[in-house]
Amino acid sequence: MPDNTLSTLEQIRTKVRRLTRSPSTAQLSTSDIDSYVNNFILYDFPETLRTFDLRTKLTFFTSPYVDTYRTNTINPYDPLYNFKNTYTTVHPPAYIAGYQVMFSQSREQFYNAYPNLNNTELVGTGDGVTQIFAGTLTAKPVVPGEVSFTTIAVNGTKIAFVDTQDVDPATGELLPTGTLDQDILPGLGAGTINYVTGAWQFITSPTPECPAAATPIYCQAVPYVAARPMSILYFEDKFIVRPIPDMPYRVELEAYIRPTELLNATDEPMLSQWWQYIAYGAAKKVFEDRMDMDSLQLIIPEYKHQERLINRKILVQQSNERVSTIFTEQGNGITGGGWGGGLF
Repeated sequence: MPDNTLSTLEQIRTKVRRLTRSPSTAQLSTSDIDSYVNNFILYDFPETLRTFDLRTKLTFFTSPYVDTYRTNTINPYDPLYNFKNTYTTVHPPAYIAGYQVMFSQSREQFYNAYPNLNNTELVGTGDGVTQIFAGTLTAKPVVPGEVSFTTIAVNGTKIAFVDTQDVDPATGELLPTGTLDQDILPGLGAGTINYVTGAWQFITSPTPECPAAATPIYCQAVPYVAARPMSILYFEDKFIVRPIPDMPYRVELEAYIRPTELLNATDEPMLSQWWQYIAYGAAKKVFEDRMDMDSLQLIIPEYKHQERLINRKILVQQSNERVSTIFTEQGNGITGGGWGGGLF
């Protein structure tokens, strides 16, 4: 009998009813069973078992002058669409344009190699009257999220504008922010900064919120030279690359994907072998909600047995792989005898 007749959602429903002694929909509705099944698949399964079958290649492309790539909730065709909910974890090796690059989850390690060193530039001088200031930075392009303009108002209060990225990754909005003494001038306007061309503008309000006469206006920013990225930082569910790219490059990493939920009676798990484990997991959740601890303890041994059966495949799969040692080639773990290093 083929798998597609033994491991469907309909078979899982039947198994859950038998395990929970709920043959009637009045005792446990089909929609409730589906909810328990999919809750177990989406949230419990991927955290309990990191199976070989859930490991996949994650591919996306960089954009020129853009250093940060995060979850996209607008374009479903974007590889990073709903990234935080689609993937559970991300792992090396990482490749950019086919070259293996450094993959880090440590800001300290990453920014020690690529520090955000501020360049301070005098961009203007206040006269006590002018409210609109504009110009172009000499050192450009500049790193998004690292730009600030500071000066002192007529009444001696400090003025500070910092950049906040909007929808367009090439242009940031300059917004007034708290000063060193935590004052925020209510009359300050806003401005913009083009990270690529260096063109900027901001608006202050009439006296006393405009820069005082003969008061310098400084910009602090982090200029860079665009090139092919050689390192990638994964932090706060975002990918940050350095150097910042000068053109689109293919980025490839490895990631664990969540199992696919089951919506229709004929739907099957990603691997047919999982169906009994899913059924026991769903039944376990039913008993937990019913506070039926005696019945829960009765199914735990078989639940664990099914878990071991799934893990058995992983162990056999990995038994052909050598464990990484000090003698394996550093960087990619390749030796003369084959691939080194485990998957976990």
